[in-house]
Amino acid sequence: MRLEDYWGVGPKTATLLREELGEEAAIRAIEAADGRTLVTAGLPSGRATRILRRVRGGDGMDLLATRDARSVYRDLVSLAESYAVTTYAADRIRVLTPLRSREAVEERLDDVTAAVDSWRALDDETREAVVAAFEAHDDRAGRAAAVETALALRETGVSEGIFAPLADLDGETLREAATALRALEAEGVGEGGDEELDRLREALGQVEDMAADASSVAESVQSSARDPSEFRDAMLREVTGETSVERAAVRDAMPDDAIDTTAFVTETLRTLAADLREQVEERERSVRESLEERVEEGGDAVEVAVETVDDVALEVSLARFAVAFDLRPPTLVEGDALAMRGARNLDLLAADGRVQPVDYAVGDHSLGGDAPSGDRVAVLTGANSGGKTTLLETLCQVALLAHMGLPVPAEECEVGLVDSLVFHRRHASFNAGVLESTLRSVVPPLTTEGRTLMLVDEFEAITEPGSAADLLHGLVTLTVERDALGAYVTHLAEDLEPLPEVARVDGIFAEGLTPDLELEVDYQPRFGTVGRSTPEFIVSRLVAEAGDTSERMGFETLASAVGQEVVQRTLADVRWSGEESD
Repeated sequence: MRLEDYWGVGPKTATLLREELGEEAAIRAIEAADGRTLVTAGLPSGRATRILRRVRGGDGMDLLATRDARSVYRDLVSLAESYAVTTYAADRIRVLTPLRSREAVEERLDDVTAAVDSWRALDDETREAVVAAFEAHDDRAGRAAAVETALALRETGVSEGIFAPLADLDGETLREAATALRALEAEGVGEGGDEELDRLREALGQVEDMAADASSVAESVQSSARDPSEFRDAMLREVTGETSVERAAVRDAMPDDAIDTTAFVTETLRTLAADLREQVEERERSVRESLEERVEEGGDAVEVAVETVDDVALEVSLARFAVAFDLRPPTLVEGDALAMRGARNLDLLAADGRVQPVDYAVGDHSLGGDAPSGDRVAVLTGANSGGKTTLLETLCQVALLAHMGLPVPAEECEVGLVDSLVFHRRHASFNAGVLESTLRSVVPPLTTEGRTLMLVDEFEAITEPGSAADLLHGLVTLTVERDALGAYVTHLAEDLEPLPEVARVDGIFAEGLTPDLELEVDYQPRFGTVGRSTPEFIVSRLVAEAGDTSERMGFETLASAVGQEVVQRTLADVRWSGEESD
């Protein structure tokens, strides 16, 4: 296989990788999803990630039918990546993609669920020790770091579940191999690889330092010798006193025919340095051969350790992500369904952790509760800033995580796998170009073979209300006719009547203002009920917060338009609530 055979690797990219890495090394990096190596070679990070996602996920990325669906996917991956315990684990999380086959989804979900169970079984102190074991060696690449991580993990005492392969490793062999690998990481043999080699290197450095200042050494030798007959002994004392070189080696390096003191000292130090350099090189060759033999003897154990550490790092990383947000495994069903009980939006959880869990469903499900079963389309209505878009995004997050074989932010969840996920956020650009591009984005997935999930937010924001209602009704009808599932957020529910039989209208309601004049919303939709936009609550807040008399009079004019009595009652309720809290 050639580099050009991989998705996204054109002639220029292939040339760059060949020049920097070589064909075989570049292919190994791509197959191993080693984004760091590709980026180090000069490939832009985003491009490297896109290439690796296609290689690892095949056509799974084709599930993401719209730009907004891809945006939610990137946000989810980024959030999961932030819990990675190693750089390599982060690389592997970054290239996780939706999966096309039910078997692949179930296999990954089983693996992650097992990882979560193993992680939950550890106490806090052990969890911290495991993370520290990974972090201690993560700044170094290579087999030595992986083997040392494996040994460090074994010392934490973890041996059950996903950590069981660590207990099966040959600790003694790995310790010997780790010493050898660490020494072999250097260009020659690293410090600590052999005591005698370290001693020779130290002696060579000391002699080279003296040679660099031979004139000072000559002065010192000359001043300590009372006559020429003592000159050699003085030189011997000087060198052995400043270095760890043996006396015999110094004597052997002394010349017989030096013409003066400076020449004698210079020649002695030069010869001594050359002798030591030769000894260092010879010892290094011998030690390196011995170390390589030791690594080769433990080769199978080392390779198993490297693979085990990489796998455990990924499993621990995904488990930490799941535990941090209390994610639960979804139930995959054969039919058409996206149903969730106690669902929470991950973006809100990551921001402050305060989220009202909600129940919601489209399609056939068996979760029970109030969420209806059987409706293929839900039209979601309700208060401004009432959480409709957040609920739609939560549906998208749950569907995407499930298709990636990952647990979801819901107490219970039933998901039928789809072939296309259409998610369209509200884009407040009112022109024909935006309308056309939006229709080109959301309609084709409904017309192709396979199952489609439609999640569309305030379609009316891109065209005039009359046409928007007609087009939205057409989209709902097309969703039903094509046996797709969908949830549509809109303020035009009453203009969509009559809806198809398997479509329903749900509503989110604002219940008033808090004493702090914040909108008080029940985020759990009421099924089969049109939600109210409640402009009176917004106007009430504006009246209460008006900065001067003329501004207040302006907002009171609006209050008359929406119902002065309702506004006054709202303000009275706010004041009464504030007094009660005092």
